[in-house]
Amino acid sequence: MTASREAHLDGCRIVNMETTEKHRAIEALRALPEHATIQDASERLCFIAKIEEGLRQSDARQLVSHDKVEKQFLS
Repeated sequence: MTASREAHLDGCRIVNMETTEKHRAIEALRALPEHATIQDASERLCFIAKIEEGLRQSDARQLVSHDKVEKQFLS
């Protein structure tokens, strides 16, 4: 991933993808509202992890065509 890539996640902005995963997790948790639950925190971290994995796969050109996805859903 390039250092300049940014991701905007429900008001949580990960600016520098070279920061540590721990730092990104802490920043994502800080962006949660004060009344957030542990479940909310868990869902946010899972969401971020999935986005980052998708970005990594995209950068590596590990993509699936629209036609293949459509066939998987219709079969």
